[in-house]
Amino acid sequence: MSNTNTTDERDLGRAGEQLSTAPREESATSVPAMGVIGWARWFWRQLTSMRVALILLFLLSLGAIPGSLIPQNSVDELKVQTFKETHTTVTPIYEKLQFFDVYSSVWFSAIYILLFISLIGCIVPRTGQFVGQLRGRPPGAPKKLTRLPAYTTWRTDAGPDQVREAALGILRRRRFRSHTVGDAVSAEKGYLRETGNLLFHIALIVMLVAFAGGQLFKSEGGKLVVEGDGFANTITQYDDFKSGSLFDNDDLAPFSFDLQDFVGTYERGGPQRGTPRTYEARVTYSEGADGETKKKVIEVNKPLDVDGTKVYLNAHGYAPVVSVKDGRGKEVYRTAVPLLPIDNNVTSTGAIKVMDGYKDRNGKKSQLGFQAFFVPTFAGDGQGTMFSQYPGLDYPVLALNGYHGSLGVDSGLPQNVYQLDTSKMKEFKDSNGDQLKKRLRPGETMKLPDGAGSITFESVEEWASFQISRQPASGWALTGAIAAIAGLAGSLFIQRRRVWVRAVRGTDGVTVVEMAGLGRSESAKLPEELGDLAAALHTVAPTAPDPDPDPDPDPAPETEPGQPAEESAEGAEK
Repeated sequence: MSNTNTTDERDLGRAGEQLSTAPREESATSVPAMGVIGWARWFWRQLTSMRVALILLFLLSLGAIPGSLIPQNSVDELKVQTFKETHTTVTPIYEKLQFFDVYSSVWFSAIYILLFISLIGCIVPRTGQFVGQLRGRPPGAPKKLTRLPAYTTWRTDAGPDQVREAALGILRRRRFRSHTVGDAVSAEKGYLRETGNLLFHIALIVMLVAFAGGQLFKSEGGKLVVEGDGFANTITQYDDFKSGSLFDNDDLAPFSFDLQDFVGTYERGGPQRGTPRTYEARVTYSEGADGETKKKVIEVNKPLDVDGTKVYLNAHGYAPVVSVKDGRGKEVYRTAVPLLPIDNNVTSTGAIKVMDGYKDRNGKKSQLGFQAFFVPTFAGDGQGTMFSQYPGLDYPVLALNGYHGSLGVDSGLPQNVYQLDTSKMKEFKDSNGDQLKKRLRPGETMKLPDGAGSITFESVEEWASFQISRQPASGWALTGAIAAIAGLAGSLFIQRRRVWVRAVRGTDGVTVVEMAGLGRSESAKLPEELGDLAAALHTVAPTAPDPDPDPDPDPAPETEPGQPAEESAEGAEK
């Protein structure tokens, strides 16, 4: 009896193992002593195990944390430089750990490549096993169905062949893969669970390849455009430009656009005062050199898409239009100067640089520089500080203080267009010997001392900043992400299970029906599903009535109290 139980337990264990296509992992401590080949084989087994793949995926997510919290050179070098100047203590440590270039660092690339290899090593053998199972048939029924977690039985007058045929039809209608093996019907369902599992891991590989390809072939740059100006998609037109290592300049899509108007409206009252209600750039664009001109409204998260290149609206600000006259009264400078916003109400700061054409009243060449501070809505002259009260152009004021001398642009060193290098310049002084400062309204002029000329605040234009990016593998990355979610949902919510229906004729001529189910994991739905299947089969093979006990044909007469049994028998004969 013990040998039979052991055999049944082995059959049940093998039936449970066959529900999974996961490769059997050997113990990590059993390292084969086979030299270099043995160590290489052991390392490969560990690397391609699902446990290591999950660990690498977790490490990859941890590695992305510093890339999200610490400024990256690939995104904004100016922010990185500012961070280094502010955090002088941790900067050397971050540089050694490559925290300013996380996604191109050696350690992040190592995790990335190992995860890629591990996923492939996991998927290939599992796919082969799964295809083999799909081509095969569900195994036969174990000898003792009573040992399975879900079980039911009843007796019926229907014949065994009739029961098996009815069970086969019911299971197939419910999309079970089923066939008859001996005296039982074997059925299996839930292959989409393993399909979802494989799809999830394949989708991860697709996403890894897409991200890698996107980083290698991508191009991304920024451009600030004032109303009335335009942009052509060539490298020389970008304010800043970054690309992948395999990017080619010929990959830039040929197109151009002009900023016709920027429209921004803001909430005026209540706690949401200043919140943007309309924030859109109205442009005209054309594809190629002789393309048809088209109109487009670019909004936040609604970019202009031209041949795979997307133009996003990033920011908005104001560009005061100023004109400068030299000491002889000649206009030498007139342009809209974009200023950089520093708060939500578009208080802006910047620099006005007059590099060429200026001469003082004695005819001596010089360069002018003005530190500019602009507010679109000032509280009123003498009523508030120089900060904007509202992002709209309700009461624009431009504050200036001027310098003359050398701007340092001829030194060959790059300069920030929003900052003024005054190391080789002198301040303009007023009649009291103080620095010359003045707040201007549109149309007002600031006279420079000693007949040095003047600067006039003419009007205000608006500018918009655009990000032009090309991610060649973004579609594959999105497809992989959707497939990964679908595969994960299938692997979590679909249960792999098997059902067996055995029908044999008993010694009394009545058919005994047994039904049992086995799932890959314990689930409350398996007994419910087995009950539904049993109820459906019961309509074809109903329970047979219990036979009545055989009556006694010649019952013995009851004896009276105290009467011997022999006398009672003699009386019965008489």
